[in-house]
Amino acid sequence: LWTPGADWFCLSVCVCVCADDVSAGSSAEFPDRLSLMEVRLQAQEDEITLLKSSLADALRKLRLHDQQIPLLKQQLIPTTIRTLQQQHSKSSEESQGSAPQTPTSSSPAPPKEPSSSPHSGPLSPIMESEKILCHSIKMFIRGRPITMYVPSNIQNYDDLRMDLPSEKLDLDWVYGYRGRDCRGNLYMLPSGEAVYFIACVVVLYHVANRTQRHYRKHTDCVRCLAIHPDKVLIASGQTAGVDKDGKPLQPFVHIWDSTTLVTLQQIGLGTFERGVGSVAFSNDAGAFLCVIDDSNEHMLSLWDWNKNTKVVEVKSTNEAVFAVEFNPADTNNIITCGKSHVYFWTLSAGTLTKKQGIFGKYKKPKFIMCFVFSLTGDVLTGDSEGNILTWGKSAADIKTLGKGRKRMESNRKIHKKKFGAVRTIADVDGEELLVGTTRNAILRGSFSDGFVAIVQGHVDEMWGLATHPFQNIFLTCGNDKQVCLWNAEEHTLGWCTTLEESGLCADFSPNGAVVSVGLWTGRWVVLDLQTREVVSDLIDGNEQLSVMRYSPDGSFLAVGSHDNLIYIYSVTEGGRRYTRFGKCTGHSSFITHLDWSKDGKYIMSNSGDYEILYWDVAGGCKLLRNRYESKDREWASYTCVLGFHVMGVWLEGSDGTDINALCRSHSERIVAVADDFCKVHLFQYPCPKPKAPSHRYEGHGSHVTNVRFTHCDSHLLSLGGKDTCILQWRVKRSGAAEKEHPTSSLPPPTSLNSSSEPGKQKEKEMG
Repeated sequence: LWTPGADWFCLSVCVCVCADDVSAGSSAEFPDRLSLMEVRLQAQEDEITLLKSSLADALRKLRLHDQQIPLLKQQLIPTTIRTLQQQHSKSSEESQGSAPQTPTSSSPAPPKEPSSSPHSGPLSPIMESEKILCHSIKMFIRGRPITMYVPSNIQNYDDLRMDLPSEKLDLDWVYGYRGRDCRGNLYMLPSGEAVYFIACVVVLYHVANRTQRHYRKHTDCVRCLAIHPDKVLIASGQTAGVDKDGKPLQPFVHIWDSTTLVTLQQIGLGTFERGVGSVAFSNDAGAFLCVIDDSNEHMLSLWDWNKNTKVVEVKSTNEAVFAVEFNPADTNNIITCGKSHVYFWTLSAGTLTKKQGIFGKYKKPKFIMCFVFSLTGDVLTGDSEGNILTWGKSAADIKTLGKGRKRMESNRKIHKKKFGAVRTIADVDGEELLVGTTRNAILRGSFSDGFVAIVQGHVDEMWGLATHPFQNIFLTCGNDKQVCLWNAEEHTLGWCTTLEESGLCADFSPNGAVVSVGLWTGRWVVLDLQTREVVSDLIDGNEQLSVMRYSPDGSFLAVGSHDNLIYIYSVTEGGRRYTRFGKCTGHSSFITHLDWSKDGKYIMSNSGDYEILYWDVAGGCKLLRNRYESKDREWASYTCVLGFHVMGVWLEGSDGTDINALCRSHSERIVAVADDFCKVHLFQYPCPKPKAPSHRYEGHGSHVTNVRFTHCDSHLLSLGGKDTCILQWRVKRSGAAEKEHPTSSLPPPTSLNSSSEPGKQKEKEMG
């Protein structure tokens, strides 16, 4: 502690290390307790380092004050005397009644007073000395302090300015289709585009040209589609959602122009509950829209959508509803079907009445899956028993509607084991069909020539994402046990293989020949990219793996596990042979993220309890107790969500799980963030100050689990969790943004380290 004006300092530090009593029978627990003690000791050493830094700052301030005292005396005393003399002279003149005289050539002008600017004159060093050099910053997550050490080349942390990055993202491609739990969501437009949806995006895919356009005005997952009789307007309904504060977002229906992608009307905001399950346009010029929501009663409402007015609303059923359509021969008749029911609705005098279809001698199916209208006006239903029933209507007697029935055996089935069962069918040209399946695929073809997949995707939650080190390809894996290799240029699936268990993480070797995939049970496999053959199969512990990361030169592989350990393997034979080198022990929770240093000797890791630890791998996988010594280390990648360089991506009040993943670009200019609120963010890099601005992008309908840049930073990939969607974003550098923010007050990325070796600097610039 120090007192201004005193010439002595007293620093009192008390370090107390406590260990639990270890009985003779608990020797097996001793290593774990020893590791815990080391972590505690490290925390105390960090505090000592912080105290030493504060003491050094205090000493520096005193030295600066001592140096400035003579200057102050020299400057202030003459100035004070001169001021007093001027005041005395002025008062004398006033007392004599004479005006002050202007200096003449014979009388020299008084000396100019020193500038009062804090950045000029002899006072400025004193003002500058008041700015205390900050060596560490603390951020808090769920009340836990996390100490971040400031790199040596940042002289004043408070002066750092956080700007929006000049780069922006444009949605380039959407991989996947939602067929696993949605129906009637695939249509062909006269423009040659197939319309379907996944996550919050309605995709317009030109089948012949293999291009995409996207309607992106929905705020949560799209659940249903309907095409207007003019084949141009589209109605799409969405589910309810929640914002980042947990407040509900209300569902609605958008009616929009498929040519311009302009929204024409928003229907039912504040009316529908939970979500919109089915929509249909009337056949009389499409003036009316029928909507069924996902409430317990599955409310059926009829809207004059041009006027945005509700005509009528009625309770439908407590069972699930799969489809709704207007009878093309009579707009006053509406048909709905779903679990154990088919209903025939009649609109009369502003009231809707329903009649239930009676199965009579035929077995009542569990589900009525779909229906169509015949040319004679009859209704044909398809059910879960595999039957097609015809529901006849007598033109002379409307009361017989729904009571005539005839059984027809389906003589043709479309079932692909690889792609799942048929979910919906769209006619292309009278012969060619598009078929949406329950395994989220869209097939194109005919009964005579067969079918091929034109859209494919995962069918369960995804977490694993890796981009190739020098090709525009990437790999994904998830809970559906599929490992998929995608071509980012061709927008196609290269290959897909099925594993015995869920894949959770992946990484390509630097030579690009193999990829390692971490699985659910602690097992991990290495696949050959060309043959898809498993060239290595190992296991570490019995808990799920969360991160796989090769060292920059490919000589090591680090495997992060939920058993709190990082397993290190030496890699030989071009990534085909792995030998256990050691393991990093010291984390008190599961491993979440890790990165290698550029020299391949050190690792930075994060854990589930918000620890940041550093490891000397080359020195035997040792925990580096003094984290202060790692503040200037350069990292080959930056995916750790906790660290000084990415501290600003965290929102105030974050609970530690709000950010699932982040990735620094290879240019080290930007960092992409995947959050828990369906958003992708783009920040400048480095980003070490709170409340940093970012570009925010929507499209996912679930928590975003991972993000990665392609090898040349041309694109960013993002994974949705439950929405099973892969979004490919094009990275665009905005000229306007660059003019608006021509420079940053932060040191350039290449100078945020202590290395000044010309070889390393040149290599970094070339990269």
